[in-house]
Amino acid sequence: MEKVMNVIKPKPNPQQQLRDWQRKLRQECRNIERQIRDIQREEKSVQKAIKDAAKRNDMGSAKSLAVEIVRSRKTVNRLHENKAQLNSISMHLGESVAIARTVGHLSKSAEVMKLVNNLMKAPEVAVTMQEFSKEMTKAGVIEEIVNDSLDTALDSEDIEDETEEEVDKVLTAIAGETAAQLPEAVRKEKLKQPGSAQAAQEEDAIAEGVDDEEELEEIRARLAKVRS
Repeated sequence: MEKVMNVIKPKPNPQQQLRDWQRKLRQECRNIERQIRDIQREEKSVQKAIKDAAKRNDMGSAKSLAVEIVRSRKTVNRLHENKAQLNSISMHLGESVAIARTVGHLSKSAEVMKLVNNLMKAPEVAVTMQEFSKEMTKAGVIEEIVNDSLDTALDSEDIEDETEEEVDKVLTAIAGETAAQLPEAVRKEKLKQPGSAQAAQEEDAIAEGVDDEEELEEIRARLAKVRS
């Protein structure tokens, strides 16, 4: 009877573990950079839609699209922070390996543990960082992390007021003059029109508004997709 030999995979040395982790960290950074580019590209389409809505004096649509831009910019800021923390982890790991050359093994790092714990709460990299946490705990770089969901709604207070203020800034920056000037111009134009012509134009505007609403929903959906 043929014997089956159990082959025990040798434990990687600290330098090899570092290279593997840094490669994964660089990949995550590239994924973040790609997501940032996708969001910023979609934002240009939304800015154009805001200007078009303001020209139609449809400030309701313009404002709802401005809300999407505010949310997207917050996401981009968070992604930049995530990338910076990933790079910081890589730097600290390099320092740990330098120490390991002397002591023969990786030592615990409170700073790496703090950064990994922070990133485990970031939706964009949470799954990857959970795997990192397991590998680094096994290697003795960090202690086991108890995933705490209490901080998932960070700074939730006053978020509505903050968003309202940011929305006003976006509208002013993108369609400030148009938003301020067109309502009066539209009112004057309506006074000049004969009743039948005005009614016909209003019917056309309603029909156009249906198409515009479908287009706006499509724009919102695209932007929400690249943020997720």
